[in-house]
Parts: sequence; C-alpha cells; structure tokens
Amino acid sequence: MEADSEAKVRRRVNALRNLQVNSTHIEARFYKEVHELERMYSALYQPLFDKRRKVVSGEVEPTDEECEWQSDPEDEAALAEELKKKAAIEEKTEDANEENPKGVPEFWLTIFRSVDMLSDMLQDHDEPILKHLQDIKVTFSGPDQPMSFTLEFHFEANEYFTNSVLTKVYKMKSEPDSDDPFSFEGPEIIDCEGCEIDWHKGKDVTVKTIKKKQKHKGRGTARVITKQVPNDSFFNFFNPIKVSPDKELDEDSEYTLATDFEIGHFFRERIVPRAVLYFTGEALEDDESFEEEELEEGEEEDQDDEEEDDEEEGDSKPPDAPQPAECKQQ
Repeated sequence: MEADSEAKVRRRVNALRNLQVNSTHIEARFYKEVHELERMYSALYQPLFDKRRKVVSGEVEPTDEECEWQSDPEDEAALAEELKKKAAIEEKTEDANEENPKGVPEFWLTIFRSVDMLSDMLQDHDEPILKHLQDIKVTFSGPDQPMSFTLEFHFEANEYFTNSVLTKVYKMKSEPDSDDPFSFEGPEIIDCEGCEIDWHKGKDVTVKTIKKKQKHKGRGTARVITKQVPNDSFFNFFNPIKVSPDKELDEDSEYTLATDFEIGHFFRERIVPRAVLYFTGEALEDDESFEEEELEEGEEEDQDDEEEDDEEEGDSKPPDAPQPAECKQQ
C-alpha cells in the first residue's frame, strides 16, 4: 500500500517536471522576443550613436545649447584635468592643431586603456592603430535569422590595413537543451566568428619575426633563418578559437573562449551604449562601487556562516571542566 502511494506521488512529480519543461520553452520564446525588441530599439538609438561618432571625429561641432551641462565645479575641474591626461592635450604648444584639437582625440583608445578587461589585451603596438578607430557599433540578427549580434569596429584610412570595418559575430542559442532542459537560464553565446584583416606589408602586429641560428650537423656550418610567430595583440580578437562539435577544447582554450564571450557581451551591454561614461571614468566608478557592494555582501555572508559554525561548535562542546586551583609555592 505504501509503495503504491509513493508511485502515485512520483507520477505527479513527473507531471510537474513536464510543466516545468513547458515553462522553459515559454521562457525561451520570451528571450527571443527580447532580442527582437533590442533589434528594434537599436534603430532608435542609432541616430544618437551616429551623432556621437560625428562629434568624436570632429565632423560635427555641437552647439552651445548641446554643450550645456550642470555639474559640480570641482567635478568639472577634475574632469578637465583628467581629459588632458587621457587625450594628451597640452595647454601650451606651438602646434595650432593641438591647441584646437579635432573632435575628441583618442576617444576609443582612452576607453581601451581605462577598462581593465580591454587594457589586458592592449599592447603598445596596438595603440597607434586604435587611434584610427572612429566608432564601434552593435547590430542584431533579423527575425528570420539564427540569434546573433555583431560588433563592428569602424576605422578611418590608415597605414596598417585596408579594411574600413572589422567585424566579430557572436552566435547565440536560446533553446532549452533536450537532454537537460532544466539547465536553461536564457540566451548564451555558443560560438564567435572574426574576420580577416588585410594588413599592409610589414604592418601585421599579430605576428613577429624572429631570427634563429641553425647549425649543420655534418659540416658544422651555421646559418640564420627568420620565421614568423604569433604575437600578443588586441587584434587577435578578430581571430578567435574555432569551436568544433567533434573535438573537445582543452582547459586553456575553454578559458580563452569564455573570456572572449565575456568581452563581446561587455562591448554590447556596456561599452557601446555608455561609451562617453567610460571615457570620463564615471562608468568605471559605478562598476567599482557595484563590485565593492557585492564584495561587502559576500563578506557579510561569510561572516554569518562563520558565526553559525561557531555557534554550532559551541553547542556541541561539553561544559568547561573546572580548572584546578593554582598550587601555592611553599
């Protein structure tokens, strides 16, 4: 009789599991519609981002009315000083172009330098190239296409490569796994695809040339050969690790790919929509405050756990035995 009751309960639990599976499929539809909303609203944001690009590049000079901004005088002074450092604008210079800089010099390069996640990838030889970066855009896949988003890095004509736009496509999945539907937590990046950079001769910063001395075993003569080897560079970002369904990645490759996905998401969610705040450092302060709050909450939880452990240990200890009286010296 008891076994029969347990079987009935298990049967009902299985029905609840099926309801949960149906719920995950509805959730997947929700995220697909969110993606479509993002695509629709990106068209509304784009005119503002286009205006930002024109101001940054110096193509458009904003009006006095557009430049009005109420802020604390001390904050303004600090910002002015910071901008001098970031944009490398000297107050006294013989160059008239530097006295009246075009647009906002080194806007995107300054952001790269300021954001830890990006500065970790940045090398000295990347900086002259990124001075030519004019804009970063995010585009979303259409309603009849597999879910994805694309980062577009727009460059002015330069001496390093012929591309005017470098792209990175992030492919996403928003479907519950048939083998493990309960693991679904929303869209996830599953793969990414870069682009080929058409480097001018001798300007490819993703490789370096090394010289190696070879000695002939029989003759004893030596010769020097040159070979190209990979070089650390931000521009390796456009040549990501290839994901193969038939081959498992090693631990280092998995970490590299996960970091790549995180960077792509950060560009999409933070850098592109809030670029000026990362340039001024205001967004960095917000990010740091958020991290500090998370850390404090984590520390409090750890402290609470320790106190609970101490209480449990205290409850399990027997009462302290009376201490023997001290021996008096004769």
